[in-house]
Amino acid sequence: MRVFVVGDYRTGTGPANVTKEYLLRFPRDTRRLIFSSKILRAFEIILKVPVSSVLLISGHSKQNLLALKWAGVWHKPCAFLMHGCVDHENAINECPDEDMSRVERKTLELSTAIFAVSRHFAGWLKTNYPEYSHKISAAVNGVDVGLMDEAYDHALSPRDEHMIFTVGGGMPRKKIKHICEAVKLLNDKAGEDKYRLVVIGDKGKDDDEINSYPFVENLGLVSSKEAGKLYDKATLFIQNSCFETFGLAPMEALVHGCSILVSKEVGALELFDGLEDTDIIRNWFDAAEIAFKAEKLLLKGNAGRLITKFDKESSSWEARTMQLWENLITLTEEARAGRR
Repeated sequence: MRVFVVGDYRTGTGPANVTKEYLLRFPRDTRRLIFSSKILRAFEIILKVPVSSVLLISGHSKQNLLALKWAGVWHKPCAFLMHGCVDHENAINECPDEDMSRVERKTLELSTAIFAVSRHFAGWLKTNYPEYSHKISAAVNGVDVGLMDEAYDHALSPRDEHMIFTVGGGMPRKKIKHICEAVKLLNDKAGEDKYRLVVIGDKGKDDDEINSYPFVENLGLVSSKEAGKLYDKATLFIQNSCFETFGLAPMEALVHGCSILVSKEVGALELFDGLEDTDIIRNWFDAAEIAFKAEKLLLKGNAGRLITKFDKESSSWEARTMQLWENLITLTEEARAGRR
């Protein structure tokens, strides 16, 4: 079986990093896009599709449509590794883009199979795109379990007991403004600005409201090295997203030994056994709930407990790659059987 991977694996974005991890573990003869020029990539697609057994399309791009349509001419099966839903996310972030939505809808329509990056996201897709439910399944993202081996030692290192950390900037989907409200409740209870909330991430529509709180330090975009230092320093990391198909940030927090409080909408939660109610935000809009659970975790963290209960074997990139590869084999065999 010859796989042709159509997608970014170089830019360092979340989807690109996932694609890169799979390519590192796929057979050496796996085809991929080599050129950065759009025109040259189009020629690559035209040349490589006919000599491939199956296409794995990763991420959102207009080039997906060329690959899908050309694969249809050659009767090649195509799997769409879906990292997020741009139509829904853009709507939440109040920046709708009809062209992006059109490309995504057409990609869903033309794909032979749709692999969501978490089981939670697969369920959401089946509910919101029932016309494609028959071809939706999960191909859960992996984790660098080697880094998890060092996490327990990080969890025992000294921290700023008054520092709460979050990632997402002013993006409305991250619902950081409700974390701000929760920290305000904690500080009101303490009678002073005892706790500070450090925020990193790109600008968005919620920036003005987030910046209006005196205890907030909104640092904007920072390097991965600087982010690592903040994870190392914080006592608690909170991710309060109302829609998060996987969510690498809580995993990164744990790798640095930082306790986490995470919205139930974050797909990465399914990687953990033994989660307790105080680990999960049930209502992302409820500042009182966030404040109550944050206070509990600030007093008694969960990093050590979650790291101990993390299933490294089944969550490794090696295990996830094997699962995805088996799915691609099945897809190829079904396509061949259908052509007989």
